[in-house]
Amino acid sequence: MIELRGVSKVYPTGTRALDSVDLQVGRGEFVCLTGPSGSGKTTLLRLLIRQEVPTSGSIRVNGFDIVEMPPSQVPELRRSVGIVFQDFKLIRRKTALQNVAYVLNVAGLPVKEQNRRAYAALRGVQLHHRLGVLPAALSGGEQQRVAIARAVVNAPELLIADEPTGNLDPELSVEIMKLFREINARGTTVLIATHDRDLVRRMQRRTLTLAHGRLRDGGAEP
Repeated sequence: MIELRGVSKVYPTGTRALDSVDLQVGRGEFVCLTGPSGSGKTTLLRLLIRQEVPTSGSIRVNGFDIVEMPPSQVPELRRSVGIVFQDFKLIRRKTALQNVAYVLNVAGLPVKEQNRRAYAALRGVQLHHRLGVLPAALSGGEQQRVAIARAVVNAPELLIADEPTGNLDPELSVEIMKLFREINARGTTVLIATHDRDLVRRMQRRTLTLAHGRLRDGGAEP
């Protein structure tokens, strides 16, 4: 599903965000990526969806060659990947249902099918009773659930989350991580970046650690 070989990323300022990273994530795995702020976690995730390209090395994601692919192929790559952000990135003037359906609208699906799938996705994150609510009236945990529903409404083969619990309290963080486990149990490959080591230990999943741009695979947390 994901394969990195000798991947380095050096910015024009001279900052080396990643240093000769090798990584393999198999289809259906659940992997946690940890490390302090500035360790390169977000850079690695941005490379996987081709928001950036590496300075050197090769990257393959779900059969796509990230380095060699033409710009015209990037939308196809991103349609196969669901993305969850720390700050939710919901559209403020759209309801929960409209935020989720928007992804399908861009894909050109009929409105009836958009709403059917969006409702099913929100039901999957136990938020179907808040369909018509705007983001400002939702709690932080509810907003993150909407963001997760939006990320999975297209049934992506890979789900990537960047600090998805960073703005939530510990109890809500556990609930959100349970949702990711349920999504993974349905066959979706999940890669989550977080600095919360205690939360990772509770998950008991394969754990990767980034430090100073170098990657260490620690296997499953005890």
